[in-house]
Amino acid sequence: MLYLSADGRHPVRFTLNGRYVEGEAEPRLLLTDFLRHEIGATGTHVGCEHGVCGACTVRVDGLVVRACLVYAVQVDGCRVDTIEGMADGDELNDLQLAFQRHHALQCGFCTPGILMSLSQLVEEEPHADGSRVREVLSGHLCRCTGYYGMVAAVMEVLAARRKAKNV
Repeated sequence: MLYLSADGRHPVRFTLNGRYVEGEAEPRLLLTDFLRHEIGATGTHVGCEHGVCGACTVRVDGLVVRACLVYAVQVDGCRVDTIEGMADGDELNDLQLAFQRHHALQCGFCTPGILMSLSQLVEEEPHADGSRVREVLSGHLCRCTGYYGMVAAVMEVLAARRKAKNV
């Protein structure tokens, strides 16, 4: 049952990047706006607001989703991972460092969403090839880089992880 406060807002409680958060949202408030304005997680960018550009990509219960197509009330009780949770404190993870080495970002606007999608790829598909990386990237719009550095960065990370695990 949906419980609304007197002003029509619904309590929203979930785990964000490993920590419990809560707030209130009108039923029609998008997850992008909730994350940015209610919770303060501004790394999730708002681009097209139609699910096309991928700038708002986050993971909800391990699945990559466009936060501009999800209502905040839909994540009540879920686990949400955003770009703010990728690094370990001030230490960038291997994918972020590879992006840095390969100059895979320029203006940075699309980068958080791209990293969220690619992080799932490198976790779930250790034997992905360049074609698969480009397929994942096809769901994101970047006007600066041409994607070449992104593909190189992901291929480097995949190779290093396979080597570390001897697979």
